[in-house]
Amino acid sequence: MPKMKTHKGSQKRFKKTGSGKLKRAHAYTSHMFANKSQKQKRKLRKGALVSAGDYRRIKQMLPNK
Repeated sequence: MPKMKTHKGSQKRFKKTGSGKLKRAHAYTSHMFANKSQKQKRKLRKGALVSAGDYRRIKQMLPNK
């Protein structure tokens, strides 16, 4: 059985935290900032954790993490 390959798109989007959880960036951060409130833009800057429902699927794409 060959080794599983890492999904390169996922590898660039997710980082592992010290406790083993997966960190992700927020969406809606690339353009049209005039339509977003300052509060919304400030909150989008911070990272977030991958939800429990998506964790298993993403973990499977990252076998070496």
